Amino acid sequence: MSVSAPLPSRRPSWLAIMALANAGGVLAYLPLLTLLLPIRIEAMNPAERIGLFAATAVVGAIAASIANIVFGALSDRSHARDGQWGRRGWMAAGLVAIAASYAVLARATTPATLIGAIVLFQIAVNALLAPLSAVIAEEVPDAQKGLAGGLIALGAPLASGASALLVGMATLSPDARLAVIPVAVALCVAPLLLTRARAAVVAAPAASEGAATPPRRDLIVAGLSRLLVQVAAVVTQAYLLYYFESIMPVAEHRGLPVRIGHLLAWTFLAPLPAALVLGRLSDLTRRRTPILLLAAGVAAAGLLGMAVAEGWTQGALAYAVYAAGSSVFVALQATFAMQLLPDPRRRGRDLGLLNLTNTLPSLLGPPLAWLFATPDDFAAVMIGLAILTAAGGTLMLGVRAWR
Repeated sequence: MSVSAPLPSRRPSWLAIMALANAGGVLAYLPLLTLLLPIRIEAMNPAERIGLFAATAVVGAIAASIANIVFGALSDRSHARDGQWGRRGWMAAGLVAIAASYAVLARATTPATLIGAIVLFQIAVNALLAPLSAVIAEEVPDAQKGLAGGLIALGAPLASGASALLVGMATLSPDARLAVIPVAVALCVAPLLLTRARAAVVAAPAASEGAATPPRRDLIVAGLSRLLVQVAAVVTQAYLLYYFESIMPVAEHRGLPVRIGHLLAWTFLAPLPAALVLGRLSDLTRRRTPILLLAAGVAAAGLLGMAVAEGWTQGALAYAVYAAGSSVFVALQATFAMQLLPDPRRRGRDLGLLNLTNTLPSLLGPPLAWLFATPDDFAAVMIGLAILTAAGGTLMLGVRAWR
């Protein structure tokens, strides 16, 4: 068995490569799910757009949940046999599958074929994301995971900027937009695939003799916290176009996709300095919970602002506040949760289970929007999401200070 060499710390250059690969993973799904897919659904069936989008989100989330666990476990087995290429081999296969899935999406012309294409897409994306998460968990030292969380926050603004660029380029056909994304994803992930695997987080030698390990309860509590916060993230990202249509005059709807693309890019970019500073501060102080509580509170306040907003300016400012708090919470909480994994031999599988907190919201959020929102009113949904976000942040108080 090939064993990756232990490494006590990683250079900033490697952390940048890791952040770029993570950005590629976000780029693989965010432009499609936040703008390109809603636009396509609205063109296909405008009267039933909310219901059809809910169906694609729910079915896709089920496929993503299963695929992430499966590919995480498969990468664990491959890593045990080949520490150098075990996980990276699955990532490379995921890149090929993503390109194929986008080709299938381009051919989908009916609601049924579109839903089927989304299932294939989610399987392909998670073939990349599951082993990538495990690589970050075991190759980034715990002492640098706060900084890594801040760098991970780069993924959303880069992907959002790509969304704005794709939608704003009128010369690109819908099929051309879909073809560009897999190429960009491959360019982002390739540098990490070419680096040598060197584990920075290894099992304690006495682990088998009863040495201290993180209590599984901590991981469960952290997972529940993330689940509640991610419900709001899913609904706001998936229904952002429809939300702004509900608070703006019909005459201003035509240019909304481009404006939203720019909004996404700027609102995800603005919190990056705070995420990096707060992440590094949490490394130095080893106190992550107060920062997470603050971030969740800011996100909840932004959602309440969206509930009462009237017009583009108020809605965009409120969304910017929400995005700032949510992006910091999600990024820093993700790397913090990696320190709570109970079994170093099953990082891929356990991260796949933890990933349910990212995919289950896609099962819970769309039905919530379908039940309480109308094409003209999202206020009740936003208030409910604010309550869930605040509750999710508060749950982090239940994570014991294990080191």
